Order: sequence, then structure tokens, then C-alpha cells
Amino acid sequence: MKRKENPDELFSPSREAYRKLLAETFNMNRTRILAFKNKPRPRAPTPEEAEFMSAAHQVKPRRHIPKTPEKTLEAPDILDDYYLNLLDWGSRNVLSIALGDTLYLWDASDGISELVTIDEESGPVTSVKWAPDGRQIVVGLNNSEVQLWDTTANTLLITMKGGHQPRVGALDWNNHILTTGGMDGRIINNDVRVRAHIVETYKGHQQEVCGLKWLKEHTTVVRALAWCPFQGDLLASGGGSGDGCIKFWNTHTGACLNSVNTWSQVCALLWDKNEWELLSSHGSTHNQLILWKYPSMVKIAELTGHTSRVLFMSQSPNGCTVASAAGDETLQFWNVFEVAKPAPKTSSEPFAHVNHTHFR
Repeated sequence: MKRKENPDELFSPSREAYRKLLAETFNMNRTRILAFKNKPRPRAPTPEEAEFMSAAHQVKPRRHIPKTPEKTLEAPDILDDYYLNLLDWGSRNVLSIALGDTLYLWDASDGISELVTIDEESGPVTSVKWAPDGRQIVVGLNNSEVQLWDTTANTLLITMKGGHQPRVGALDWNNHILTTGGMDGRIINNDVRVRAHIVETYKGHQQEVCGLKWLKEHTTVVRALAWCPFQGDLLASGGGSGDGCIKFWNTHTGACLNSVNTWSQVCALLWDKNEWELLSSHGSTHNQLILWKYPSMVKIAELTGHTSRVLFMSQSPNGCTVASAAGDETLQFWNVFEVAKPAPKTSSEPFAHVNHTHFR
């Protein structure tokens, strides 16, 4: 028979002390779960943390991107050839464009000037590339010769021969080393300081070399390619009409990080110098420029103005304006990228006084 408990015994001091001890031992005190015993006082943020939190809460206003070109220049006799590189914007804000046998320079202050007209036996001009100083420019020719010009004195400095067999369609600089690519599939490093200019020759391509870009110790060859300015091992490449994809590569591992089908020929690529954005130019059927947000590859804007494939693009020194040239014999200027800091009007709009003119 069960003994009837005395109420006084149920709440005796010794029994109550035992229950408290048991509850703490087996975590039976539910009031302690996810609760602070004494809630700590919040710490004041450091100046660096305060600045970061303030920036994080600021909503960046959506910028206006014009869907049509800011300026249009006529460019008669430009060659509609996917394998050539006929447009380049130098570091001193001078734009070069090859139209047939003639190389023209556009200076914001002086306007158009003709640097050289190549004779018919040697021409046409098949590639152009400014040297890093923005004063010298190299010109590749259809007869396989490469000429180096001093644009300040309008003087031919050297003519490099004997490297390639047919035309030279791709050029790039690495300090004093000029790298050339030709229809013969060869890539040649030339030291422009010495008479025996050929330093190295690379053989391996079965078809024409149509694009070259230097990055530190790398030389990579495709038509449309661009090294990311923020991540040294990230390379973007674009395929032709049979491919139509923009691919992103880790050049340290060789891995393809992403591939986006644009459903049209990719002719040229340019990274924004200040934002994670990529601009691509295309062939049929729309002959447009597309601005992409990286890495999501969401389309920010599509820019239309050319009526034939947009083979050539070059970026102004301040990174704001992009010049594009196409087989429709027009040179167009687009205010597509933002600049990091406000620049004088003459720098951000170097062609403001141009409306519609001829390179003649």
C-alpha cells in the first residue's frame, strides 16, 4: 500500500533543493534555452565598420545607358574581314583606324590626319596597334611586313621583314617586345630595339592567327578575347559564327568557368575598367553591342546602330567611351561605361564637336 505523502514533505526545503539540482544537471530548466543570462551591451562600431555599413545601405542609382551611338563618322573602304584588327585607341587619346591602304589618326584637338598610305603592292593595312607610350604605332601589312611609326614626327622608324609569309593580322605589345600573328599560323616576338628583331617564333596553329593579347607571361590567341582587369587569371573569349559563345577561363588551371550562348557571331570583347561588366560586339542577325553584368551574365543593355557585323571595338583611355567599326563603313562612339572619377568634359567626350563627317 502506497504511503500518502504529506503536503509539507512535498515542498520541504531539502526536496526543493534536490529538484533544482536535478533540473540543472539534466538541463530541464527550460528558461535557459537560447536566452542570455545577462544580455551584453552592444559594442559601438569602429570607424571602418561604420563606413562599410553606411556604404552597404546606399542604393546605387541605376545609370542611363544610351541605346544609340553618341557620334557617327563615315569610314569608307574599311575591310569587312573577321581576321583583321583595324581599330585601336592609344593612351594619349588618339584613335587610329585603317581604311584600305591608308591609316588615319583622330586627335580630339587636331581632328583627322593621315599618317601613311601604303602602296598597292604592299597593302592594304591589315592590323594596327599603339605602343604603350601612345606616340609610336605599329602597322601590319598584307605583304607580311610590319612598320613602326613615330606619330609625333610622322616618321617611319623601322620595317620588320622576314617573319611571316602572308599578311599580319594581329599585333600586341609587351614593353619593347612586339608580338605579331600572321596568316601562316605563326606567332613571333620581335624586339624593336635591335636590327635582328626576331626573338622567338611559335609554330603550331593550322589556321590564321587573328587575335593576340599579352598578360604578364601569357600569350593567348583567339579573335575575340579580353583579360579581366580585376582578376589576372580570368580570360573571356568569344567564338565565331559556328559557335557564338562567350566563355570564361581560369588560365592557371585551364578550366572553363562558364559558357554563355549569344546565338550570334562574337567579334570583339571589352571589360569595363571600373565595374564588373563586359561589352561584346556581334554579327548577324542584329549586329549589336551587348553589355553584360559579370558573373551573372545578365544583359544590362543592347546597343544598336550598325547595319553589318561589328568587327572592331576599342576603349578610350578614361574607360568611358567605346569606339566601334563595322563593315557598314561607319565608326560609332558609345558612352557605355562609367568612369571612376568625374573627368573634364573634353576627356569624357573627346568627340563632342563631331556630328557626321568623312575620313577624306
